[in-house]
Amino acid sequence: MPHEHDHHHDHDHHHDHDHHEHITIVDENGNEALYEILFTFESEDYGKNYVILYPAGAIDDEDVELQAYSFTEGEDGQSGELLPIEDEKEWDMVEEVLNTFLDEEGNF
Repeated sequence: MPHEHDHHHDHDHHHDHDHHEHITIVDENGNEALYEILFTFESEDYGKNYVILYPAGAIDDEDVELQAYSFTEGEDGQSGELLPIEDEKEWDMVEEVLNTFLDEEGNF
C-alpha cells in the first residue's frame, strides 16, 4: 500500500525556525560554521543529492547568502560529505530548482 504524505506545498515556505536542521561545516583551516538546511533534493539526471544551506540565524537578514553542495550521506544518517558543484550545467539545474522555491522578490 503506497504511503500518502499529506504535506501541502504552495511554495510559500513559511518555515518554523525552531525545527530547522543544522549542519556544521569545517573549512580548510579547521574553523567551524553552523548552517541551517533550507532544503535538500535529488537529481535523477545527475544521480546526486543536493543541499541548499544558509548561515544559522541569517534567515531574518535582508541579504542571505545561500550555498549549494552535492552531498553523500553517511551510513549513520547523521554525517556525510559535502562536495562542490563544479559543472556549469549542474549549477544551472540547481539554480532552477532553487528559483522554484523563491518568490519574485527572492524570498523563501
